[in-house]
Amino acid sequence: QLLKALPKMAKAATSPELKRAFESHLKETKGQVERLDQGFSELDESPGRKKCKAMEGLIEEGSEWMKEDADPDVMDAGLIACAQRVEHYEIAGYGCVRTYAELLGETKVAALLQKTREEEGAADEKLTKIAEAINVEANEEDEDDEEARPARGKKKSSKKRQLVSR
Repeated sequence: QLLKALPKMAKAATSPELKRAFESHLKETKGQVERLDQGFSELDESPGRKKCKAMEGLIEEGSEWMKEDADPDVMDAGLIACAQRVEHYEIAGYGCVRTYAELLGETKVAALLQKTREEEGAADEKLTKIAEAINVEANEEDEDDEEARPARGKKKSSKKRQLVSR
């Protein structure tokens, strides 16, 4: 599911660094799928392909965000938030199945799963670093928009509310 979503996220991103991060993670995700297949082969099992409803929901949330009419930096900040939810879900999933493999004495499979878990953690850290710059820019754009509007109380702008509500 993520293999289909990442190219769309890369296309929607305006920051060159964020585009590269999504494109890089797409390549990494393809390698992770191969590693999963290798793990199943090690277990003499067939991987099967069952749609994960949780991942489907996370991806749908990202798709909805990409339809928003938001300033470029606000869009990128929202994409990062959506992507990090996916990364955290994957980190949890790979950590759990790695532990199961360890408990079952499947050390080779556990090592494959641990490598993927580490890659997901690194992807999350990369997104955090990108977000630190983009969120500042998004906030500055939002403050500029607020200064241009007549004063009507201290309400958060709709763009900021959209991002915060995500």
